Amino acid sequence: MEKLRNFYRKYLKNYLVLLFVVAVGIDLVIETLARHSLIQSVAFFVGHPLVAISNVLLIFAIISLSMLFHRRIFALVLLGMIPMAVGITNGVILSNRMTPFTVKDFSNMKDGAAIVTTYFSTLTLILAIVGIAALVFGAIVLFRKAPKLDRKIQYKRVVATILIIALVTFGVIRINTKTGVLDTFFANLATGYSDNGVVYSFLVTWIDTGIDKPKDYSKEEIEGIFSNGELGKDKIYTPGKDDDTNVKSKPNIIYLQLESFIDPTRVKDVEFSKDPVPNYRKLLKEYSSGYLTVPAVGAGTANVEFEVMTGISAKFFGPGEYPYKSVLTEKTCEAAPYDFKQLGYGTHAIHNHRGAFYNRNKVFANIGFDTFTCLEYMNNVMKTPKNWAKDSLLTEQILDALNSTEGSDYIYTISVQGHGKYPTEQVIENPAITVTKYQTEEQRWAYEYYANQVYEMDLFVKELTDTLSNYDEDVMLVMYGDHLPALDMTEESMADGSSIFQTQYIVWSNFDMKKKNMDINAYELNSEIMSRLGMSVGMMNKYQQNYKNDKNYKQNLEALSYDMLYGKRYIYGETNPFKKTNLKMGVKDIKVTDVVKIGENYYIKGENFTEFSKVSLDGKILKTVYLGPTILALKEEVDPKDASRMKVSQVEKNKEVLSTTE
Repeated sequence: MEKLRNFYRKYLKNYLVLLFVVAVGIDLVIETLARHSLIQSVAFFVGHPLVAISNVLLIFAIISLSMLFHRRIFALVLLGMIPMAVGITNGVILSNRMTPFTVKDFSNMKDGAAIVTTYFSTLTLILAIVGIAALVFGAIVLFRKAPKLDRKIQYKRVVATILIIALVTFGVIRINTKTGVLDTFFANLATGYSDNGVVYSFLVTWIDTGIDKPKDYSKEEIEGIFSNGELGKDKIYTPGKDDDTNVKSKPNIIYLQLESFIDPTRVKDVEFSKDPVPNYRKLLKEYSSGYLTVPAVGAGTANVEFEVMTGISAKFFGPGEYPYKSVLTEKTCEAAPYDFKQLGYGTHAIHNHRGAFYNRNKVFANIGFDTFTCLEYMNNVMKTPKNWAKDSLLTEQILDALNSTEGSDYIYTISVQGHGKYPTEQVIENPAITVTKYQTEEQRWAYEYYANQVYEMDLFVKELTDTLSNYDEDVMLVMYGDHLPALDMTEESMADGSSIFQTQYIVWSNFDMKKKNMDINAYELNSEIMSRLGMSVGMMNKYQQNYKNDKNYKQNLEALSYDMLYGKRYIYGETNPFKKTNLKMGVKDIKVTDVVKIGENYYIKGENFTEFSKVSLDGKILKTVYLGPTILALKEEVDPKDASRMKVSQVEKNKEVLSTTE
């Protein structure tokens, strides 16, 4: 023991002090980047010392591993860059969206890379690359120049010290979570990071994934949730058998999820030259409407559509988790498309953005869609100044889906025009709407850009409803904003007193329906719509329609969700009745009708080509020029004998092949 004390006094004490000071410094930088203010960061440390010490200790535990190396300073810098990298990434992300950086974002890196040029200028990207190169060069220099420990490392004693640090860190965090100083569940991810610190919160998003197993999970508990005979005597749900499919009225049902769409006049201290959403406002008054509580702010579109279609709250999952990126890539799940198929509906998804974004081209087959029309299957695409597709082309896509089947259709449409990043300088020369009252120049230009995109989306809503008014079949249109835009809105900034988790929905129809205003959660919206139409199809819909006022409603909803996705599927008799669909990309067939050689060039004639159409040969994508919806030019030499084997593939921005002609 005396030898250990002497070793600590001689070698470790000063270095441990240095490590702790470095840990404090790193955490201060991380919190400053997250809050965009050194003053607020210091205030966080002073006002929440127990939370701050928890985050500092986590960093301290990481960089203490540097004691295992002879080149300690070099190791300290490299290990310190781990939490710093998280902090820098989080700061950059928070400058472009309202949702912090989580471990789940690593699964979105491919998607993020595909839209990085939309968020950042070329100069910014060049500077980032130069910065990374400088760090690599600096690390090499540091490795060569940094002093090397000139004595033998007493590994047993160093490891003992590191373990003590780890145990102290774990103990402090354990005590703080038990006493409520630190949260283990974040109802609001952004607030969770702000209240609990970046490093701890990031760690929680790594550890907390999926839906937690219910405490008393068993066959009896799950089957006991339904007690009114909705699922028959065995209390096991069998699609079709336990559904009332004898429904008289089966109108076409269209969901329109509008990207970042809200009424901009809901925000305090910002005024506009004219009403940005006159048509939407008119419809709010004339048709069933209310506030829709969504699980996201500033980002997270996929989780909103997940809730609406599955009836499952995204908050049952770990903070920052996207089921589209995890469980739904592997498993089928009961969802609205499967339910409507029981009633004979055709099921279609439409999105004027990349088909592979959030794995939609794979996930939609696991939740029951027949077709998926994404940007790669659309022509005449107009773009915003920030390079997002405008929504006006969606009217044509919806009509194509409606006309693709003889019977009724369920169509889930996801728009993209309102997407950020919103510029902080003027980019629209002659805007239809100007900002007449604002707090800063940056706010002025961001809101002016946003208001003009929303204004055009509002015109699209009018065009769509006017078109559907004259459609010769009954149509119900449910539309809503998926979340607030990434414009730093807070509860205090909302003029109508609403939550930042609330958008507004409208239930429009071209036939008479009773007006019913109510506020509702996104995951309950579909069961409410089906209830209004007299439809009782799908286990989750039955539960929400019949047990919404039960005292254990939310608890049992989570238990059913766990059983469906992670448990033994007791509610389905320990089977999975939902089979993956043969998802067709696009409702229009892409066809090759002829291959013509003119001079030295080959031309492929056909139908429904788009700018994403590429000639392929035995799976290899060839250099192709899009000349129009009926003709492509091949810019490669090929053997004339191979011409008959040429096909056309739809290839998205990241070179992923979405479909190939037969």
